[in-house]
Amino acid sequence: MTCAMAAILAEGFQWWWLLIAVAVIVAIVFLAMIGRFIKLWIQAYFARAEVTMFDLIGMSLRKVNPQVIVLSKIRAVQAGLQLTTRDMESHYLSGGRVPNVITALIAADRANIELTWKTATAIDLAGRDILDAVQTSVNPKVIDCPNPTSGRATIDAVAKDGIQVKAKARVTVRANIERLVGGATEETIVARVGEGIVTTIGSAESYKQVLENPDLISKKVLEKGLDAGTAFEILSIDIADVDVGENVGAKLQADQAEADKRRFQAEAEKRRAMALAREQEMQAQVRENRAKVVLAEAEIPQAIAESFRKGNLGIMDYYRLRNIQADTQMRENIAGPPAGPKDDTKS
Repeated sequence: MTCAMAAILAEGFQWWWLLIAVAVIVAIVFLAMIGRFIKLWIQAYFARAEVTMFDLIGMSLRKVNPQVIVLSKIRAVQAGLQLTTRDMESHYLSGGRVPNVITALIAADRANIELTWKTATAIDLAGRDILDAVQTSVNPKVIDCPNPTSGRATIDAVAKDGIQVKAKARVTVRANIERLVGGATEETIVARVGEGIVTTIGSAESYKQVLENPDLISKKVLEKGLDAGTAFEILSIDIADVDVGENVGAKLQADQAEADKRRFQAEAEKRRAMALAREQEMQAQVRENRAKVVLAEAEIPQAIAESFRKGNLGIMDYYRLRNIQADTQMRENIAGPPAGPKDDTKS
């Protein structure tokens, strides 16, 4: 019996050693995990960021970078922003840039710009640079119109007097946070301002009016409300340069005159060709009529001979007719050849 109790005690002793070994291993793993996050936990604790060790372990298990979240939370707390760790983790897992959003919120808070966490994260997830938007809202930016990268140096328009005017503008804009999501970009601003400049110059009575009052362009363009539906608010439009271009009206008139000249020449050539054709037709008719006369004259001797056979014409009548013809021919020879149309059949 003593041997049996000794065996039982030995077996129990072995289980105790096994439990102690498991406990040691678990403690080592736990200490390793704690040692990994101890620095971040200490930083959060002294910054009063309210990040527990279990939060750090949970971040690691959810594939969230604890360092990004903790440092961002510390910055938010130090700036007086009321943000939760869960919100930051959610935005991180959605593919957002948490440090960039925190920086933008801090800048907006310092500049008294109303910007909520929901709006900032929506702008960030939409692909816009929220920090650049806040900076543009605080420090307005200048946009050149036209854009130098487009290959054009000026915006060209023609006044009512036909003189071309070349203008270059600089647009000062400020980001509109509320319209940043879904709002049009800088390209739309440049296009609208260019359209407004062309319209204003085109409605001017003379190019001199534009040169004398370049601010007239700025006033009329600003009155159109070109920033509607865009992510910016236009503060001012300044005309940087105004030059006189070509006399487009005179050039167009010259081109029109040249076109009219070619048209009139074509019409004159057409009438000339028609006249030549008509002349040829008339000459053909003359030759045809002369041929008929010749045919008619050829029938006269036959008619005279027929009259002789039938007794309708006597010999004295025939001589009298010949005398009259001879007398007529003599008078014609004395008077000279008669003026008549040219006989083209002889040529």
